[in-house]
Amino acid sequence: MAHYNCLIVDDEIELTKMTAEYFEMFGVTCFVANDRQSCLDFLAGDTCDVVLLDVNLGNDSGFELCRKIREESDIPILFISARQSDDDVLIALNIGGDDYVKKPYTLSVLLAKVKVILRRSSSRASSEDLPKDNGSPMDKATMSVVIDGRKIQLKAREFALMEYLYEHRNTIVTKNDIFEAVWGDSFFSDGTLNVHVRRLREKIEKDPNDPHYIKTIWGTGYMLEMP
Repeated sequence: MAHYNCLIVDDEIELTKMTAEYFEMFGVTCFVANDRQSCLDFLAGDTCDVVLLDVNLGNDSGFELCRKIREESDIPILFISARQSDDDVLIALNIGGDDYVKKPYTLSVLLAKVKVILRRSSSRASSEDLPKDNGSPMDKATMSVVIDGRKIQLKAREFALMEYLYEHRNTIVTKNDIFEAVWGDSFFSDGTLNVHVRRLREKIEKDPNDPHYIKTIWGTGYMLEMP
């Protein structure tokens, strides 16, 4: 089984080739899949740290492929698409995507986003060798959190968001601060954050519509109320 840093899934052959060549200049090893089946064949036999997934894959849908991947894996998925609709962005995030990058994009910006994820993946791997903080409900090694005696499994972006909120619990954190810490920069829409907060509330709150832990501070950001 081979391990790659990045799997690029896009039916634009020249674009994927150019992206892979650029990434590899900066030490990010890539595998390119130009259709749905090639992607699934790769994931059946090899591993990677992040998937770049186009929404339009010829006769296939990147959204459907994302759902298929999510049946087996929590690997970070960054959608890349020429579709500009905010509805497409929300669909992508709701079905398990971690980010949505609109074409045309600059390769330097795309690489920066990928490297943020790779650094986070490397940090999680190294944390497995460290002693656990038994006073914390967060477990980096398993990306889980204990709430009210329940161990709750989170996805990568959900865990990063919960971890940041916990580190700053009982204080107000701004949306820009969250974007910088969790996404690596502040150039995201409120919709991206709102979707991830909603997902997190659905997992940890008894009533997501009347949250006990993650409070919205209107016009500013959020606050995690927790001992």
